[in-house]
Amino acid sequence: MPENENEGLSASTDMSLPKEQWEQKLLENEKTAFLTTDSDKKEETPKDPKPAKRLSGRGAWSFLLLACFAVSAVCGVYLTVRPVPACPSAKEAKPSAEEVLGASLSARNKKGNVAWIKVRGVIAQDNSTSPFSRPKGASEIAKKIREAGEDKNVKAIVLDINSPGGTVASVQDIYSEILRAKENKKVVALFRDVAASGGFYIAMAADKIVAEPGTITGSVGVIMQTGNVEGLFEKIGVKVTPITSGKYKDMGSAYRPMTDAEKAILQDMVDDTYGQFLAAVKAGRPNVKPEDMTEYTDGRIFTGQRAFNLGFIDKLGGEEEALALAGELAGIKDPQIITQRPESLRELIFSFGSSVESQTLTQQLQSIATPSVSYLWVH
Repeated sequence: MPENENEGLSASTDMSLPKEQWEQKLLENEKTAFLTTDSDKKEETPKDPKPAKRLSGRGAWSFLLLACFAVSAVCGVYLTVRPVPACPSAKEAKPSAEEVLGASLSARNKKGNVAWIKVRGVIAQDNSTSPFSRPKGASEIAKKIREAGEDKNVKAIVLDINSPGGTVASVQDIYSEILRAKENKKVVALFRDVAASGGFYIAMAADKIVAEPGTITGSVGVIMQTGNVEGLFEKIGVKVTPITSGKYKDMGSAYRPMTDAEKAILQDMVDDTYGQFLAAVKAGRPNVKPEDMTEYTDGRIFTGQRAFNLGFIDKLGGEEEALALAGELAGIKDPQIITQRPESLRELIFSFGSSVESQTLTQQLQSIATPSVSYLWVH
């Protein structure tokens, strides 16, 4: 074997050394080898991967706001974002959402004390069959009057009327609610363009009435109309054969002429409901002269100016005069209207159902075949 092939190995395994030195040398060699191996492992260890990038604070808030607005669009809730001072003083305090958006009677503007209730169009019950239409009609108006009458924060009620009247029962429903509300509140009626027949009737329950000089009002009376499609049905080969339990069961039918006896019965109904109308006018307008009461309750219309001259209304004017009069009657120094909450997106969408809904031929024929007694100005 050649000498000194590997100096390190030869030195470490030289058996000629004393035993103690040889063992010491062997331990040093093993320690050096261990340290070298451990250092190499540390250098070969890959670096930790970079942590995943997190959504920044601004990005998170933006995502949250977008989600909230998406929900609000579906639910009809509107959000308003505005900066808020760190320490606002009493003078710098911003109005609440209720004060900004207004409120219904159940969530009102706290400064309001006069309920303003609108009566628009023909007064009748809601017969809409559309799933998209919202509640409306005489019952909804009566409900608002009832809520205002029971509300302790409401001191007075203004009925804003622009209506030619409506069906007898619907008009009387609203009239009765006004009488009940008047037990605890002061009620003022405001006539707009038209407040005739049933629109005039409901105002008879109010404490005072305000109208513009050019308002069309009056038309104290009752009307019932029936149609006859017998000739049309004959032309198209359609014949209707009613089976009734009595001779008057199909009275007013549109499929045959009306008999004299039937006309007399219907006239008696009209006279009865007219008497109810006249009684309401006399109770509500006791200062009208008897001769004027007789002359001007024959169904004619007249202007607001003539109504004022005759005593059928109390004051000429518009919104400001009606509000001031309501405050005066209720003893309110600064009358404020209780504003209504704006319609939500859902209500606006559903309201289209009533505007685009059209009657089918069957529904139109049914309306002709079913006469109704109405306090209605027909022109």
